[in-house]
Amino acid sequence: MHGPVSPGWLLVALCAATGAYCLLRMRSGVEEQRGAAGGEALMGFGMAAMAVPAAVFSPPGWVWPAYAVVFGAAGLRALWAARSGRHHLHHVVGAAAMVYMAVVMAASPAHGHAHGASGTPVLTGALLLYFTGYVLLTGVRLIPVVAVAGGGAGADGHVGADGRAAAGWGDRPELARACRLSMAIAMLAMLLPL
Repeated sequence: MHGPVSPGWLLVALCAATGAYCLLRMRSGVEEQRGAAGGEALMGFGMAAMAVPAAVFSPPGWVWPAYAVVFGAAGLRALWAARSGRHHLHHVVGAAAMVYMAVVMAASPAHGHAHGASGTPVLTGALLLYFTGYVLLTGVRLIPVVAVAGGGAGADGHVGADGRAAAGWGDRPELARACRLSMAIAMLAMLLPL
């Protein structure tokens, strides 16, 4: 991607850390969690590789079409999975954004900025609006809710007073939301220079 080297490396670190966490979430006992975490891990590592500053490494020309194929396939898989739950539609949009960025990078001369004086392309603007809305909505959903006393296991995974076992750390919805939130913020940072 384009831009200064230091913020680029911070973006690489954020995306790689998110991808690594998503790999760990794949150990979940819940099949749907494992599937979503796998797609999110691919997205995190793909975004980390794409965010490496161009001043440090300029990938060969074949990389961008390969990105488009990989994330196109990931988008189709997410679209198929969306039959069982609408939350997979976010993965479809994320994969489409990655395909779009790969196509823009492949078409840009010397992988420079893809647009000139004409301003932000419509598709870039639409993706920026989507991810901005997603970040705001997910951020609001992460606001802590007061727990009912004695209502199950605590954050440490112990069994609560009612005898139910707590979900493992990989199955906690707030951690999955935080993971998606960090990738959506990174996606915004990557779309802005387009």
